[in-house]
Amino acid sequence: MNRPPATFIRVPHQALHAFVTRASQTVGLPPEKAELLAGLLVANDLRGVFSHGTTQIATYAILMRDGQLNASPDVRVVRETPVSVIVDGDGGLGYFPAYEGTLRAIAKARAQGIAVMQSRNHGHFGAAGIYTRLTLEHDLLTFVTSGHQLKLAVAGPPTSAAGGSPMSFCAPAEREDPLVVDFGAIHDMYPNSPNLNELARLAPGTVFRSIGLGGICQAWGGFLAGVPVDEARAARTYPGANQGALLITVQIGLFIDPARFKSEMDAYARHVCRLSPLEGFERSQLAGVPEAERERAYRAEGVPVGPEHQRRLEGLAAEFGIAVPWR
Repeated sequence: MNRPPATFIRVPHQALHAFVTRASQTVGLPPEKAELLAGLLVANDLRGVFSHGTTQIATYAILMRDGQLNASPDVRVVRETPVSVIVDGDGGLGYFPAYEGTLRAIAKARAQGIAVMQSRNHGHFGAAGIYTRLTLEHDLLTFVTSGHQLKLAVAGPPTSAAGGSPMSFCAPAEREDPLVVDFGAIHDMYPNSPNLNELARLAPGTVFRSIGLGGICQAWGGFLAGVPVDEARAARTYPGANQGALLITVQIGLFIDPARFKSEMDAYARHVCRLSPLEGFERSQLAGVPEAERERAYRAEGVPVGPEHQRRLEGLAAEFGIAVPWR
């Protein structure tokens, strides 16, 4: 789980945005794409999704510098119908084709009622919730997932079949914060996770469900996008471009008046707030509400940047000869 760091410094989100933009351009990412990437990573930091926030630029910049990913990709639509679009990422980061494809899918769903988007031939696309959240203001219900190149070893642990991929679902509300479920299917159950064996003993069904969800990530987000099970069959110009993604989005108005639906979501959110929280937690909330609350607070107060986050950005800054945003 993403939790706010216990010790931290506050950094204005604008300063983090400027740092990511500069670091990205240092390795050759065009200005427009650098600005987009910075905006998406900072948006995750603002929501407290630190695992997929600006700390990731420390990995992405090196991958682009070393030629594992294309630093100047020519993102293009390779196939399109009134209700579908496939976008090729040209070996770059997955944010660019997935973002472009999501905007196109939104327009198609608004016109046709439903749309599906696939992106392919790219690297990491970030948190799946980036793309579901783009659809909320358009009265759409959306599912997003991503798959990546598996490396399955004979007699390896069964959880390795799930990979490490994400999925996200969303539903808008009227006055309350929207429902945004954004998670890794197999988190807390990786082979090196300290509680895996205990989870399998106490709640094997939970482990199997996570493996099943991870399997959907790989099948729908990976195999469907041309990522093979066996890496030996992959033909890639850029080794890091080993992922794909899928988005499905549907008009609420196909089924019910959107205003009525969002009113029910408001009532649902308020009822959930009156439930008893899980042990160790202070409040009962729908998924996405804690993140929305953090975003409002962090915009005003600054993003809490913990020690490991600082270390990663300082290391990148030293390597590239640029300043960190807190000195």
